[in-house]
Amino acid sequence: MQPFIYGTAWKEDETARLVELAIRQGFRAIDTANQRKHYFEEAVGKGIDAAVKAGVVSKKELWLQTKFTFRRGQDPRLPYDPKAPIAKQVEQSFASSLEHLGAAAIDSYVLHGPTHGEGLVADDWEAWKSMEALHQSGQAKALGISNVSIEQLDLLCQKASVKPKWVQNRCYAATGWDFWVRDYCRANNIVYQGFSLLTANRPVLASDVVRKIAARHGKTSAQIVFRFAFDVGMAPLTGTTDAEHMKEDLAAAEFALDRSEVELIERIAAR
Repeated sequence: MQPFIYGTAWKEDETARLVELAIRQGFRAIDTANQRKHYFEEAVGKGIDAAVKAGVVSKKELWLQTKFTFRRGQDPRLPYDPKAPIAKQVEQSFASSLEHLGAAAIDSYVLHGPTHGEGLVADDWEAWKSMEALHQSGQAKALGISNVSIEQLDLLCQKASVKPKWVQNRCYAATGWDFWVRDYCRANNIVYQGFSLLTANRPVLASDVVRKIAARHGKTSAQIVFRFAFDVGMAPLTGTTDAEHMKEDLAAAEFALDRSEVELIERIAAR
């Protein structure tokens, strides 16, 4: 997996153009979902196809991640029959994703959040079992879960036949950058994907701590946060729509923070 993931949520009619632009700027990992409410997965596929046809990249160079979203997270534009059993909904959504993305297999297939904020219920397990079948068939190379608490993650890891390889959560400095979930992931060989690292933490970007570190390295505050994410073992997502910001975000992989700087940022919520 590429260390930096381009997120495609909330881009609507600009989705195809921005996905192609992101690939041209150097992104090779693309995140989407078959959830028309917030994503335009079909347009993601068109952006990928445009980049491939232009000779920018081959499909085998790209790492693709998409998600199954329960009915409560969808709008009326559903990728499955809502009257069908959950397992069938997963199959239908996945088949639709393969068609949208022009892919024979998906690198990472993610459950787009459990049905409730606490625990895992029958629908969650039915969805995961169906995802496990897709993994066993070779069509979903790895499985993950998003928007999950540490208790739910632990329960899934204890009882699932196929353990999640990825966790994707909104990452707030105010919760120690989701410290406990990250720590659990680290201990269980799960890759933590952090999203909303900038939009959920605007006061952090404007803080004296981050500004001083940025000035010391000659970087932007955004680059410092993304570099911090790398240094604590995260795979960050960015959804920027600006070509220069895309370049800057990718350049966060090209310098290093001192251990003391990482610790300062890690503890910034406590400050």
